[in-house]
Amino acid sequence: MDGGELVLAGTPIGNPADASPALLAALLDADVIAAEDTRRFRALLDRLGARTSARIVSYFDGNEAARAAELIEALEGGATVVVVSDAGMPTVSDPGYRLVAAAIAAGVRVRVVPGPSAVLVALALSGLPTDRFCFEGFLPRKGGERRRRLADLAAEPRTMVFFEAPHRLDDFLADARAAFGDDRPAAISRELTKTYEETRRGGLADLAAWAAGGVRGEITVVVAGAAPAMMSVAEAVPLVAERVSGGEPFSAAVAAVAGESGVPRKQLYAAALDARKDTHG
Repeated sequence: MDGGELVLAGTPIGNPADASPALLAALLDADVIAAEDTRRFRALLDRLGARTSARIVSYFDGNEAARAAELIEALEGGATVVVVSDAGMPTVSDPGYRLVAAAIAAGVRVRVVPGPSAVLVALALSGLPTDRFCFEGFLPRKGGERRRRLADLAAEPRTMVFFEAPHRLDDFLADARAAFGDDRPAAISRELTKTYEETRRGGLADLAAWAAGGVRGEITVVVAGAAPAMMSVAEAVPLVAERVSGGEPFSAAVAAVAGESGVPRKQLYAAALDARKDTHG
């Protein structure tokens, strides 16, 4: 490969003491540093007592596509470009993916300086199974889209990891309860590696009651995967009808029964819809 080198550098997710010597070396050696928020990055440098002669440019969601072309030009000219996000690993719910894809297409070397990960820290703290998990990141902000995503995950057997903003946590938990059931085990971690780090564990209903008082800080939610199906689709269909007769919307009833029974949501939806059509002639 020709040209320079693109370095994805993991930064501390809270505690500056978690910064690695490799991160400090990468910042020292950089020609250009692309930071998600330049002010936060300069503050991190101050906390680390680090100095860099690199040119620091902003690289965030709003300018990612336009800035990528400029950074690729620098890389092809032989520059070492380091990408840092506000916390954690670039490209993981943070900018960087487009630049990595463009660098690979241009034949530029890409390497990673590992760092702390909120995903893995929260997963380890959750007490939930870690042998198989999936990362869902931030779900859509719009309620309808978020509910559809969660409904699609109702029968997911792997432990699930989500990011969420504090002011949307109540809505997320309400929708998660509807999709997965009140008793689905989960954990909420906030302010990971910081002074006031906290992890709460319990069923989704219990966690929703705790969060109703307001939760501050960076939030990571870990939810247990669906248990193996405890009943057949045919056995689950009447439970959907019972919920609907009680006034619950059809889709919400399907999602709730699927989450509680482990029956695949799409199969249950189709079967319950057929049963509903038969009932209504």
